[in-house]
Amino acid sequence: TYAALKLYIDNWRWAGVPFYLRGGKRLPKRGTEIAIIFKDAPGVLFQQRSQKNEPNVLAMRIQPDEGISMKINCKVPGPSSPIQPVKMDFRYGSYFGQTPPEAYERLIWDCILGDSTLFARSDEVAQSWEILTPILNYWNAQKNAPFPNYAAGSWGPEEANLILGEGRSWRIL
Repeated sequence: TYAALKLYIDNWRWAGVPFYLRGGKRLPKRGTEIAIIFKDAPGVLFQQRSQKNEPNVLAMRIQPDEGISMKINCKVPGPSSPIQPVKMDFRYGSYFGQTPPEAYERLIWDCILGDSTLFARSDEVAQSWEILTPILNYWNAQKNAPFPNYAAGSWGPEEANLILGEGRSWRIL
């Protein structure tokens, strides 16, 4: 089971900003994160001419190893102006000295407490079906279309790369 999506939010704030989602079973690593990969700003003050800087990234790790990390390009101290990526990393388990509960432990505990924060609301479920129904209808209309399978332990089918924009790649956890 694997899915890769490129979605857009239809409002002025996010106009033209692609959101890439992917998930699957039997991938090389299990993990969930939200990563914001920032575009290069025009006219960067300390731009290295001979080398392209890595993008700045803000990543929120949902599971496992819950936390937040940020990788930013910084000027190395001194009279010259080389740029070097620097990583800042916050891990809940290390900071608070305890391991967060497993996902199902948390869900069951929230059920007992009557906390529905982690559950999908009916309008969210309806919106999900509104997004997925045209895709399912398209697949059902295709007769003998090739299906992009992938090997267990890989990062998914090669066809998933086709939805990525120029110069983009999937983030490896």
